[in-house]
Amino acid sequence: METQARLELIARYRLGYSAVEEALSGIAPEALDHADADGWTPRQVVHHLADSEMTSALRLRKLVAESNPVIWGYDEDRYAKTLWYGERPIEPSLLAFRAARETTANILDRLSEADWAREGWHTESGRYSIDRWLEIYAAHGHEHAAQIRQARA
Repeated sequence: METQARLELIARYRLGYSAVEEALSGIAPEALDHADADGWTPRQVVHHLADSEMTSALRLRKLVAESNPVIWGYDEDRYAKTLWYGERPIEPSLLAFRAARETTANILDRLSEADWAREGWHTESGRYSIDRWLEIYAAHGHEHAAQIRQARA
């Protein structure tokens, strides 16, 4: 990936939290539990984001620090059902999402070209590079912000 494309994706990654925060701005407590067309509520989306971002933060760290790490997939729907996504308050999950993003962005800023060349193996999608990781997670927060806005509409 070209350096400029990476920088743009890193900037987008950094803005993912604020996009979600903006999508939630002024939301009424009862609206946290209105589902979108796919059946996910803003409350569930926030908890998913926290779990996904903590997982993604660890994935990046494994890619940087380990030789050819295995990156394990997980069942998002199972997490939603078994980790009480529909019941828990969102504030701690928003903090976890924000902290995972901020600490991980600090790592991205320090990667050398040799670091960017590192990769591992994802159990669901095969070869998994740091560039691929960035493409996925640069979009992730924005996609879920749109999902929250849809549920609110």
